[in-house]
Amino acid sequence: MRTINASHAPVVSVDIPSGLHADTGAVLGVAVHASMTVTYIGLKQGLLTGDGPAHCGRLLFDDLGVPSQVYVSEPSAVTRLDATYLAEHLVPRSRVAHKGTYGHVLVIGGDHGYTGAVRLTAQAAARAGAGLVSVGTRAAHVTSVNLSCPEVMARGVETGAELGPLAARATVLAIGPGLGTAAWSEELLRAGEALELPMVLDADGLNLLAARVPEVRDRNDQRVLTPHPAEAGRLLACGTPEVQADRFAAARAIAARYGGVCVLKGAGSIIAAADGRVSVCSAGNPGLATGGSGDVLTGIVAAFLAQGHDGYEAACLGVVAHAAAADVAAGGGERGMLASDVIASLRAVINPGIDT
Repeated sequence: MRTINASHAPVVSVDIPSGLHADTGAVLGVAVHASMTVTYIGLKQGLLTGDGPAHCGRLLFDDLGVPSQVYVSEPSAVTRLDATYLAEHLVPRSRVAHKGTYGHVLVIGGDHGYTGAVRLTAQAAARAGAGLVSVGTRAAHVTSVNLSCPEVMARGVETGAELGPLAARATVLAIGPGLGTAAWSEELLRAGEALELPMVLDADGLNLLAARVPEVRDRNDQRVLTPHPAEAGRLLACGTPEVQADRFAAARAIAARYGGVCVLKGAGSIIAAADGRVSVCSAGNPGLATGGSGDVLTGIVAAFLAQGHDGYEAACLGVVAHAAAADVAAGGGERGMLASDVIASLRAVINPGIDT
């Protein structure tokens, strides 16, 4: 396989690149870097996540004439998601809708020095269709948020008690972007959890959750957790390599341990629900490997929760919209793409069939 990789000749892999684990997408020592992979009968889930996308090149599928009823009788354990998922699940809005119809997202975070994170999350939530978006952050950041995001309502929150009045009208929480891990951070997280609202938990919200002793790691089926591999390792008390060795197993384990839905970010993001449903997203590109991309995803998922989708569907819609918008933004090149470029491309992908 090393000789093949060193040949510089175009390589076509049949079914799967040699050396790539079909179930996990992990490389078993060394694997072929194919220019194209032609796979048969069923897509192998390992082609779509982990090291799979980097090794399979252009991916083609042929069912070899297997009757459609066979696929119906033997459903896949994992569902592949791409941009077509948005057209299938996002219907035109009612002509008599108003802002209250589409929920109120409250973004909680932005400790000193991290105001950019909550701004990105709030802007993404608004652009993804939430009816109202508020931000609870350090008082010193309120003016900055109000000036840069006039559609967003920002309030200073220095104690957990001050969160109550701000949250009175909220229907969904997005906790963690720029939250930090100080006493203020933990206090706001606990105050948010006490509200018992659907939430998306990301970034330092996940780190604070992972740091709690096991007996207080309560399950919460109203929660969508969105870890990157290092955060997933903290949640599972293992290292990043163990997570990446089997991303499907890691995502399932987090959903089983903490309840709700886990979105394991990365190449081929995985969505796993505590009830056993699992999907993998084949859209997206390396332009998302930049600061703030996760904050944007948090806002998008929260927006779909606010619009009435359940946790699993909101997570699937959010992941696909995020990835598809990144693919639009990458039309100008992947290198140098910013998280704000993804926000700017969102309307083009969440309004299927409409030029924006």
